[in-house]
Amino acid sequence: MAENVVEFTDAEFDSDVLSSDTPVLVDFWAEWCGPCRMIGPLVEEIATEYEGRVKVGKMNVDHNPEVPPKYGIRSIPSLLVFKDGAVSDQIVGAVPKNNITSVLDRVLAN
Repeated sequence: MAENVVEFTDAEFDSDVLSSDTPVLVDFWAEWCGPCRMIGPLVEEIATEYEGRVKVGKMNVDHNPEVPPKYGIRSIPSLLVFKDGAVSDQIVGAVPKNNITSVLDRVLAN
């Protein structure tokens, strides 16, 4: 995982994500999930391109049983964008990179 991609956990979710001063992109994933592995490199590229403007991280749904159900994560990969402690957008499935960046650009513009 790239050094600018954070590993989010149930224990640190409130402080790392909900209390963040900048928007946060959370990639909910699992090691056994093929589509998750497909978008992993895209998430890492986005972390580099948006560094300083958006915090980017991944949450392994197998290792963190509390947070994913709170946000209705039923299929992975699911990408949630948090702003000011709330979900402002959601992307489900392996999508092209420009789908993700257009959502982030819209969140940053508001």
